[in-house]
Amino acid sequence: MNTQAFPFAGTTLTALPSGALSLPAEELLCVSDLHLGKSDRIARRQGLMLPPFDTEATLDRLDADLAATGARTVICLGDSFDDPAAADSLKEDNLTRLLQLQAGRHWIWIAGNHDPAPLNLGGTHLAAFHIGPITFRHAATPTTDYEVSGHYHPKLALPGAGSARPCFVFDDRRLILPAYGTYTGGLHGTDPALRSLFAPRAFAILTGRKTILAPLPLARPDRAPPVPLRRAMRD
Repeated sequence: MNTQAFPFAGTTLTALPSGALSLPAEELLCVSDLHLGKSDRIARRQGLMLPPFDTEATLDRLDADLAATGARTVICLGDSFDDPAAADSLKEDNLTRLLQLQAGRHWIWIAGNHDPAPLNLGGTHLAAFHIGPITFRHAATPTTDYEVSGHYHPKLALPGAGSARPCFVFDDRRLILPAYGTYTGGLHGTDPALRSLFAPRAFAILTGRKTILAPLPLARPDRAPPVPLRRAMRD
């Protein structure tokens, strides 16, 4: 598998090309911002019809990552559904698929800003989860603890690497995962709102067919959040 291992909080984490994070020592897989049901939400609120296969595609990736890593614990870092109605209107076959993925695993739903928690599904529902010195939560906080979060949907473009790709961003204390969902916008890693969360010496791992580990460039004040992310943060 095309992965990138890196040290964090005294252990080794592995970034997967899909945007999932593996903690091999804990048999754990962590994903963020699945935004399941986004096409349904856009159709309901805006009347725009996108191909309604985003949930299936996201669950396909999650199924493949669980099979590849053998994870027995799964943490979903919030915004697992695009809104509460999307969780309630999940198609029966997608609901069955999700319950099959949960079977036999410790499944932890972290509350996000789009969905407080999918309470009609199994698993444990929390605001944050702790493993050793690491805290898992939806959005980064002003903390000195080791923290893994999502929310910002980071992406980055590097010279010679094509268009901007979803990416992991991390330094010695903080790690932010890319959005795992199919229809998700992104905030560029050099946007001050994101870059200011990290030390000057920070790194990015670009996802895709070939993962790329690179230093995270310093902030560019001319970088503005793209419209899809602005809209998502308001909703």
